Order: sequence, then structure tokens, then C-alpha cells
Amino acid sequence: MKVIVVEDEKMAAEGLIGLIRRVDPEMEVIAQPDSVKKAVEWFNNHPPPDLAFFDIQLADGLSFKIFEKTLVECPVIFTTAYHEYAIRAFKVNSIDYLLKPIDLQDLTNAINKFKKSYHDPKQKLQPEVFDKVLNLLTNNYKQRFVVKVGEHIRSIPVEDILYFYSQEKATFFHTVDNRNYVIDYSLEQVEELLDPQMFFRINRKYMITIRAIQDIITYSNSRLKTELKNSDDNDVIVAREKVKDFKKWLDR
Repeated sequence: MKVIVVEDEKMAAEGLIGLIRRVDPEMEVIAQPDSVKKAVEWFNNHPPPDLAFFDIQLADGLSFKIFEKTLVECPVIFTTAYHEYAIRAFKVNSIDYLLKPIDLQDLTNAINKFKKSYHDPKQKLQPEVFDKVLNLLTNNYKQRFVVKVGEHIRSIPVEDILYFYSQEKATFFHTVDNRNYVIDYSLEQVEELLDPQMFFRINRKYMITIRAIQDIITYSNSRLKTELKNSDDNDVIVAREKVKDFKKWLDR
């Protein structure tokens, strides 16, 4: 299996290559471009490898530029020092990403995921994926929501919103002044648009802020129950698979 590593820090590149060889000695690193320019030149003049590792931040720009300037016909595992929330959009659009310093087990999991799930060598990452992630990396989060109140239009700053919730196939948000407004977004879209430091998706129905929480109660099966301000919903449960991340979010 032929692999290339696009990384501008020599020690980081050597460390990653060493870990790759430990995971699978049959993986051959055939090139190590250290910039966007050199990576583009390499892809323009060589057949695609089986797998590529791209550091997001290179000396001459973000590695996303490589996709704008040449055809990358191989799956990509991104490496980055950014926090996982900043690149969560990659989870469903690329093979995987690795946070620096790279852990051997994380690398093993990523490579195994590639071997098991990647079947189409012509599959490419879509441009809109990069748009989403660039917005996240530059903290370009949504600041306001426009809502209709009767014949009037209001613009509500996100700082005034306590939580978002879905109900009967519609999405609403609840404000600090105890008002509810319907919006033309799904909860999944809202999650992509908002700062994850400020809002947390606790389950399929709710996305909340710290200020919305009135109480947190230990619940059955390792779950947590939250009591939200001005809410009549007595079953606001943190999903079991989100409890660990929720506690981390609370402890920032």
C-alpha cells in the first residue's frame, strides 16, 4: 500500500511515518511534500497513492488549497492541532482526522477504518465540506437568527438564546426573556452553525447553553437528566453516548 505524508514540520513527519510503519509495516511512504505547492506538483505528476495524510496547516496555507489546484483521487486522513470540535464536519466526509500529538491507537483506528470502509478510489471530498470547516476554524459562527413575529421581523442574538429544541418536525429556540421562536433550520443545521463552546447537543431534541441548566441529576443507565429554565419538559435526558463529552463541556 502506497502512502504520502504532506507535513511541513520535519519532526512531525518523521514521527508520523514511524507510527505508520508500526501500525502496518507493509505501508510504503513514497513521498513527503512539505507545502501546498509541492503537494500539488506531486499529484500533477504521479499516479494517486492508496492513502494520503494531510496536515491542515502548512507553511504556505491550508492543505484544502491542494484540492482547489489539483485532482486528489485518494482518501485523506487529516492531521491537526485544532480541537476536535473545530473539524467535526470531517467525521462523515473523510476517512478520519488525527489530533496532534498523534496517538498510536488513534492512528491504528484510522487506518483500520480506511481499510474496512473505503471502496471507491475515485471518491472525492466535496467543496462544501471545506466551507463548513473553514468557517469553524476561523470561528465564523452564526451570531443572530431572524424570526417572524406576526407581521414583524426580529433579529435575535445568540447570546439571548438559552436552548434550541425540536417539536413536531419544527425547530424552536427559547430565549432569556421566556419566549419561543420557530426557525427554518433543522437542529442538525443549527449544530453546524453555532459555537460548540457555547452550545451543546445533548440529545436528538435539545441543544443547550450552560445558562439554560437549572439542575443536573444522575439518571438510570449512566445517563444524566437536566432541568432547563422555563421548560415544562421533565424528560430532558443527556444521551448515554454524549455523557462523557457533556461533562467535558461543563468542565471547560
